[in-house]
Amino acid sequence: MKWEGNRESDNVEDRRGSGGGGGFGFGGGRSVGIGTIAIALVASWFFGVSPTTILALLTGGAPEISQVQQTPAQRPPASDQMAKFVSTVLADTEDTWTELFRAQGSSYAKPRLVLFSGSTPTACGTGQTASGPFYCPGDQKIYIDLSFYRLMQQRFHVSGEFAQAYVIAHEVGHHVQHLLGISDKVDDARRRMPESQANAMSVRLELQADCLAGVWAHHANRARSILESGDVEAALNAASAIGDDALQRQARGEVVPDSFTHGTSAQRVRWFRRGIDNGKVSACNTFEARQL
Repeated sequence: MKWEGNRESDNVEDRRGSGGGGGFGFGGGRSVGIGTIAIALVASWFFGVSPTTILALLTGGAPEISQVQQTPAQRPPASDQMAKFVSTVLADTEDTWTELFRAQGSSYAKPRLVLFSGSTPTACGTGQTASGPFYCPGDQKIYIDLSFYRLMQQRFHVSGEFAQAYVIAHEVGHHVQHLLGISDKVDDARRRMPESQANAMSVRLELQADCLAGVWAHHANRARSILESGDVEAALNAASAIGDDALQRQARGEVVPDSFTHGTSAQRVRWFRRGIDNGKVSACNTFEARQL
């Protein structure tokens, strides 16, 4: 992936080394067993929501909404190459989505990207390293511990800078859904549905975020020629590695389709490919698709 020398975003907070601690907080101080936590971490390992949301579904509780104290944001050091990479990818998504929103007569509110280690407070509960990257609509921030990229290679055997960029682009896709009001509508609908139907709605939301990540890649490559040989294949491998069926088979040795919340490997590959080939947000309407 060609990215060095491109613009870096100013919307990056570096909380690494600032402490943290804490854990998964639930109303009433109810404790959660380590086995339940392990299941939640696997379910939320790659993309999507904070593990507190998964734990709420597993325990029947509601995730605690943290009041995040505002402190002066620190920029990552200029010598940090990985921080420079994610800052550049975030800037690229900013440029792409600003243009796409402008073309539709609206403005794009840029999200912030928070780098942390261990744990960090968010408006969606306590963010944990083991949860993988996630987007919090409550504060419109994307959270990532950069050590996740090492785990991504070790656990899922996925490597390459464009695959790493895809991680960020997917979370930015969730931000776009939030700005368009899609995620709020889905959340409202899910609350009135049986669990299996609510899970199916979550799948459509996640697949749309995959497609929107592809839309970003399509336009970024046309404008700035960021893609090199093998980049798309690396991102497709990432999408395939983290399908619900692949994760469940790895974690428990069996697949339970009614519990899917992100989509199968084939579905995730298909919708990312659709976005990168088509480049149109309208092509990402997973909610009206008869076949995912």
